[in-house]
Amino acid sequence: MTNHVEPGNAIAHPETTKIGRRGLLKLTGASIAALGVGIMSSNQANAESKGSLQLTDNGLLWDKTFPKSDKVDHKKVRFTNRYGISLSGDLYQPKNASGKLAAIVVSGPFGAVKEQSSGLYAQTMAERGFVTLAFDPSYTGESGGEPRNIASPDINTEDFSAAVDFIGLLPSVDRERVGIIGICGWGGMALNAAAIDKRVKAVVASTMYDMTRVMSKGYNDSVTLSERTKTLEQLGQQRWKDADNGSPAYGPVMNQLKGGEAQFLVEYHDYYRTPRGFHPRSVNSNGSWTVTMPLSFLNMPILSYIKEISPRPALLIHGEKAHSRYFSETAYANAAEPKELMIIPGAVHTDLYDRVDVIPFEKMATFFRTNLK
Repeated sequence: MTNHVEPGNAIAHPETTKIGRRGLLKLTGASIAALGVGIMSSNQANAESKGSLQLTDNGLLWDKTFPKSDKVDHKKVRFTNRYGISLSGDLYQPKNASGKLAAIVVSGPFGAVKEQSSGLYAQTMAERGFVTLAFDPSYTGESGGEPRNIASPDINTEDFSAAVDFIGLLPSVDRERVGIIGICGWGGMALNAAAIDKRVKAVVASTMYDMTRVMSKGYNDSVTLSERTKTLEQLGQQRWKDADNGSPAYGPVMNQLKGGEAQFLVEYHDYYRTPRGFHPRSVNSNGSWTVTMPLSFLNMPILSYIKEISPRPALLIHGEKAHSRYFSETAYANAAEPKELMIIPGAVHTDLYDRVDVIPFEKMATFFRTNLK
């Protein structure tokens, strides 16, 4: 059912060469910051993405963009995915809980870290009685993988399943009652993971992006074959340059404004580059993707098997005024029952990152309590 309660990762640098800012936005959507402009070394990008490491436990400091709850216990954890990449996570458990509990794995948005939105979601759901895990995807944040700041629809889908591996082994968790939440670009990854991993009993995608769709077709599917071909030719040439240099080129730091950007780009800046959501390890706050990062997304549609989530339930949540709303609407249309689309009146894409008065946490808690019995 569609539940209309009533009636932010796409960054392009404003100064690009060859195809121009407008064309780059159209061609590559949420991924390429630039093609051949403002290139920095991989070491520089590495340093910017890692930031200052202040881990919570082991005598170190709380390092989140949201306040610590006194209703849950928290600790840092590490686990390994099927490709041997070490992943870092924050585990949240309700205080004084007993018996085996239902569990939820959380990640996203695309280019964010667990100290931002996913951690907020995880801690808030732990307050509602679930064991939760927010994790950094491969190649980002505190997780492993070299080079830094790349993404893969395959590996990042696997990251969700690896997190399910980990949380299902905890003595406090009932492994038959595990759900996942994906935010923004990891909303699409979560749906993909739920389709392939039958251990996942329920899935929520919040303010969802289908990253393979936006990278291959541009916003609103506006890319022509000739534009796509030109992008692939340029990325191929960049591969020669990277091979010659022995390391990948990176675009300029994300989400910096020059003036005249589209409103949704301003909204990304207002989250990632201000005290509201800035984190030094976040690609979107303090780093940049490799120029060739989009390659694996350009011909690998991740939601081809979305119907196979059924008969397990899917809840899609999106803002009424989000530029990305059509991703959830398409996914909802293509999914099989049971499914629900919840539209939040007046909300834009980034409102569902951290606006606790907008994010429907009680709705999600009810959804998981009902479906993780």
